[in-house]
Amino acid sequence: MSLTWSKDIKNYNVSISNKEVDAESLSSDETQDHIFQDPVIAEYYRELYESTKYECRTHFDPEFTWTSNEEKKVVRKTDWYVTIWALLMFTALDFDRSNLAQALSDNFLEDLKITTNDMNLGSTINLICFLSAELPSQLVSKWIGADVWIPTQMVLWSVVSISQAAIKTRSGFFVTRALLGALQGGFICDVCLWMSYFYTSKELPSRISIFYIANPMTTVWSSLLAFALLKVTTKAIPEGWRWLFIIEGAFTLIVGVFSYFKMPASPVQTKAWYRRKGWYTDREEKIVVNRVLRDDPEKGSMHNRQPVGPKELVKAVFDVNLLPIYIVRILGDIGTSPVSGYLQIVLRGMGLSTFKTNAFTIPYNIISVFTLLLIAWVSEKLNSRALVIATTPIWALAGLFPLRFWKNAQKDIYGTFALLTVLLGHAPVSALTISWCSSNSNSVRSRAVSAAVVNIFSQTASIISSNIYRMDDAPLYHRGNEVLIGIAFGAVFACVFTRQYYIWVNKKRDEKWNAFTQEEKEYYINNTTDEGNKRLDFRFTY
Repeated sequence: MSLTWSKDIKNYNVSISNKEVDAESLSSDETQDHIFQDPVIAEYYRELYESTKYECRTHFDPEFTWTSNEEKKVVRKTDWYVTIWALLMFTALDFDRSNLAQALSDNFLEDLKITTNDMNLGSTINLICFLSAELPSQLVSKWIGADVWIPTQMVLWSVVSISQAAIKTRSGFFVTRALLGALQGGFICDVCLWMSYFYTSKELPSRISIFYIANPMTTVWSSLLAFALLKVTTKAIPEGWRWLFIIEGAFTLIVGVFSYFKMPASPVQTKAWYRRKGWYTDREEKIVVNRVLRDDPEKGSMHNRQPVGPKELVKAVFDVNLLPIYIVRILGDIGTSPVSGYLQIVLRGMGLSTFKTNAFTIPYNIISVFTLLLIAWVSEKLNSRALVIATTPIWALAGLFPLRFWKNAQKDIYGTFALLTVLLGHAPVSALTISWCSSNSNSVRSRAVSAAVVNIFSQTASIISSNIYRMDDAPLYHRGNEVLIGIAFGAVFACVFTRQYYIWVNKKRDEKWNAFTQEEKEYYINNTTDEGNKRLDFRFTY
């Protein structure tokens, strides 16, 4: 048996009796073929894991085998303990991010004697602080551990969220907006990095998509909860919006405290004094560790308490090979974002109350949950990122053209509402772009930084999109919709370009790698100074 190896396991083939067999089509209990079967490669990584003091290094075993049923059982456990808890934490984040919109329906602005301009300025301050905190938060998380930093973030911002109930002035509003942005920034990329410790690159897109359904679902829950919470009043606190901040902030505080006990540092650190049996048996721990390393050996290139140094940080930030994904993210996130505000205008134009207006935003959020899970499933089945992501701007174009040229948009209110509901029901690109960055980073350092950078592009998209629909273009926003149509076309082009770019790079690397002799390949593996996705033996996912 001869081995042809590429560090991207998706390009790893096993040659048996001169027949090429795709390794992914072979079940684990039949072959257990993997890159560590080459003793040179196995020894190289064994030494690497020892040198970095990788926390799971004692479980690394190139000879270890397991069955498909054992693997499925382990993945189900991981989904329950990791993905579901990550979803709950994200829900807590979104409650504290979205409750201001609910408070506005309860005379929040009038009680504080601030204007809509003040509110918009506060939102801008929040976004800038959120964006600025992305990278520092990820670096802190990598330094002290996601299992410590993420719960700490949640506890801190929940205290600020609760304190909003005491706001009495314009300056107090701005301060709390800034603090919330600074403390919440980085949370998403921190959690995504923590999740990557437990899953293979092929499994991560669907799990991050489940994580991301918190966005639309929290909009649904918060709209429904607002009906009850805003009616809570007492003599001491007569305003319902103050109780909204207290109760939803308290929920986040509880989730944050529990997260200290629900987030182990790694798959081999699930046992503790408060969790004596841990999540896995000893054998299951080895399955988790070895299946992840065989998918991406570089996940053991850093200890989970090892900080990213300045030199590595600069390299990761300016990684041009990830820039195409960042461009896809910013164009995809601008997408139809301004249109959701237009939906509110249409609903108000129908004479609906604020409460009913919030309720009528529920349908498109429910649709987006299903479309998000659908594209994640398709991406996993086809092992495709760019073409699947491109379906989102194509969906947007199908709705933006009639929205731009429909002359009866104001007269046919219900028809416009139906069109906007379908248009806004598209799948967001956020989950797939984060998992795409993770797959194409090929090192823990780069993965930690790229998760933050891609979210910086996302927050930048939010700032841009908030300025596309202008007052002089109201009420139909023809100019704004033309801009969105152009951005959607740009997003489709960016997806196609990114796919072709990665195909081209992979082809060039194949040519160089295949020209090496076996001895030259082994020398390169052991002595190259190329790092991460710069290595000749790495292949990009597209």
